[in-house]
Amino acid sequence: MTFKQFKQNRFVKFCTNRYVIILTTFVVWMLFFDDNSNLVHREYNTEINELETVIKFYKKKINEDKTTIRNLEDSLQLERFAREKYLMKKENEDIYIIEFDTLKK
Repeated sequence: MTFKQFKQNRFVKFCTNRYVIILTTFVVWMLFFDDNSNLVHREYNTEINELETVIKFYKKKINEDKTTIRNLEDSLQLERFAREKYLMKKENEDIYIIEFDTLKK
């Protein structure tokens, strides 16, 4: 096959068209090298997913804290909470802390 025949081939003619060359260059540039490339968008999407899971976690914690605050409006519950969490006591009262050994032998 001579160069002239090679040049007349439909595929070669299509690939050497200047618009096709410009379009492929543009597509490759936008997919891989640009600041808004596909790779950057994938990183942003994973970061968004991670942040959404963090948001869900903190919303759950906020709801738990709201229920705790509602429960602490009762004086008996407030006293129980203070005794359990902060080891507070009444006068003339002794506190015994029991720790369990969680290590298995």
